[in-house]
Amino acid sequence: MPKKRSGGGLSPTQQAAKFLGVSVLAGAVMAGIALPAFGALGLAAKGSVESFDELPANLKTPPLSQRTTILDADGGQIATVYSRDRTVVPLKDMSPYMQKAIVAIEDSRFYQHGAIDLKGVLRALNKNVQSSGVAQGASTLTQQLVKNVAIEEAGDDPTKVAQATQQTLGRKIKELKYAIQLEEELGKKKILENYLNITFFGEQAYGVEAASQRYFSKHAKDLNVQQAALLAGIVQSPTRYDPVNDSTEATKRRNVVLQRMADMGDISQAEADKAKKTPLGLNPSQPKNGCITAVKGAGFFCDYVREVFLTDPIFGKTKEARAKVWNQGGLTIRTTLDPQSQESVQSSIKEHVYKSDAVATAATIVEPGTGKILAMGQSRPYGFGKHETQINLSVNASMGGGAGYQPGSTFKPIVAAAAIEGGTPATQQYSSPYEMDYPAPVSACDGRTWDEKGVKLTNESESEHGPYSMKEATAKSVNTYYVQLISDIGICPVTTMAQKMGVQRADGKTLQQAPSIALGTQEMSPLTMANAYATFASRGMYCTPIAIESITQTVGTQKKSFEVPKSTCSRAMSEKTADTVTTLLKGVVEDGTGTQAGLSDRPSAGKTGTTDNRYAAWFVGFTPNMAGAVWVGDPAHERQMKNITIGGVWNEKVYGGQVPGPIWRDMMTGALEGHAVENFNLVNIPDANKGKGNGNDDGDNGDNGGTTDGGQNDGGTDTGGTDTGGTSFPTPTFSIPDNLFQGTSNGNGNGGGRG
Repeated sequence: MPKKRSGGGLSPTQQAAKFLGVSVLAGAVMAGIALPAFGALGLAAKGSVESFDELPANLKTPPLSQRTTILDADGGQIATVYSRDRTVVPLKDMSPYMQKAIVAIEDSRFYQHGAIDLKGVLRALNKNVQSSGVAQGASTLTQQLVKNVAIEEAGDDPTKVAQATQQTLGRKIKELKYAIQLEEELGKKKILENYLNITFFGEQAYGVEAASQRYFSKHAKDLNVQQAALLAGIVQSPTRYDPVNDSTEATKRRNVVLQRMADMGDISQAEADKAKKTPLGLNPSQPKNGCITAVKGAGFFCDYVREVFLTDPIFGKTKEARAKVWNQGGLTIRTTLDPQSQESVQSSIKEHVYKSDAVATAATIVEPGTGKILAMGQSRPYGFGKHETQINLSVNASMGGGAGYQPGSTFKPIVAAAAIEGGTPATQQYSSPYEMDYPAPVSACDGRTWDEKGVKLTNESESEHGPYSMKEATAKSVNTYYVQLISDIGICPVTTMAQKMGVQRADGKTLQQAPSIALGTQEMSPLTMANAYATFASRGMYCTPIAIESITQTVGTQKKSFEVPKSTCSRAMSEKTADTVTTLLKGVVEDGTGTQAGLSDRPSAGKTGTTDNRYAAWFVGFTPNMAGAVWVGDPAHERQMKNITIGGVWNEKVYGGQVPGPIWRDMMTGALEGHAVENFNLVNIPDANKGKGNGNDDGDNGDNGGTTDGGQNDGGTDTGGTDTGGTSFPTPTFSIPDNLFQGTSNGNGNGGGRG
């Protein structure tokens, strides 16, 4: 909302009283009269005359809020965000016409008087009485600067804004006192510079540079006389004289300024008359603020950067302190976003999933060994319209995402890593029947056990039965194999390995000690899964994800750099374990459930995942130099992906290898184009003797098996298992909170998915 200048809306009598009072106060202050009883005047200026005499530093160099620019890793602009659209420029970068116009119309005796213009007060009083209205104000530019600094400090807090503009005797005395001190300490040129940088010109533009760009799409230093006059005229009432919405009133006001400039001798009468006849000549640019303006679909990454800044203590000890720095702006944030990778992600998403589809997709790419987030995109654009959202489907709830999605069988490699790290050979065989009871008891952490008998789970297909070794069971995503594996090694090694790999629930809750974790029953985000798989790619080193490379801030003419979060890397598993899992996952894309995701020009590895009833489907994979995750599903967890059209293609049933797989393949192909081909460090895993089970290589075999609690939003049943059967989730022998596996939504709801 535009800020009204003091004096607006008062009757002639009130104006007379006000101006008389101001002149008396001004004379008192200028005469150096002591003002001991400030409390009675409504000042309460820190409680003492001494503190009142101290000029706050922010009046000398006000911390003007400015736009913040967010850049990609190559220095290209992603977006600009601001609390106030302002770019601070020195006086030399403001047109001389602009300087003369604002002085002529707002304070024509600016260079002759001190902080308070007693002659101007009396002149304005006389003029207003004669006109029976408010024809002229009496505040000097210096006084207006003081008030604008107070408004700026108030930010968007309506209470503080009201306090900064309240028409009290106490506030006016303080304003006068500060104005005198500013005149003494800054001088006229600096006061004029600060004023032109702080004042509001309407249309979201603060300061003359932003106003010049907003109305004329040019720099303030290039304004001609009629353009400068237009901007100077707006200041008195940005709404009334808005040239975009009322060109007639704006033209009248501009011409008043031009005539005033002629009267002051700033321009000749002939120049003024000529300028009055010219059209406004607007060439407006649309206000561009916030992550909604981000290029290449990077709005959600932009929002993630903002969340990082507002939540990381490195940028301030308190949330309020961090928010104050962010709102002040003037930041240049260089991020880790790789423009090539981001463009490839968005291109692949657009090709395979339409924003109007009943389901959505989200994808993230990270760099192994550094934790750098290279790309982040989704099919539903950042916005407020139909088929748009502001929920970042790639990240955890605490960072602007939802409650996450059950990753299904993409969690199985973590189980394999825990087993191998603990000494289980990759040739380990299990009977892996099509159908079996959950083993019981299964050991958990701290001496606890999960002990429930008679609860069944199945594989995806009846033809899928063992015995299987780890290599074949991983390629075919055999549920019963992995449940037998976790029953052997226990739950605790698995949750411990997950934690070492940065795997956490998207809703922030603790990973629960249940054997069904092997089948991916606990909700996670694409960023979490991509970064976990990056641990395999980096041969066992887990690195925390980072999005920011550097931050500098410009305040006035001063620049400073911020410390930024650094990725912390730690060893999650041995190189041999990581290489063994990589070998297993390479088999998935070569002759397992992920063949549609395999890259043709370089080694790749990964895992498919599809939850029960197909509420979510995944592919998570990696090359030696990039790791990425793709999720497809209904963010509200209401639409099962059966008999569904996605991206113009009809699917009887959606599998992880069928829809997410090709998205992953295409986005990684584009992201890696031009990068050197690197090879994995593979290990020899001997083929075990095959049993009678062949499995079914058509589809995402076994991804759907786990029995879970089956908690559903909107009144779902408590049945789990695969589409072909299953029963209620096992009751643990130790206390588990109610609705343990049912995700909460925050607009991105998830019920209990399946393994």
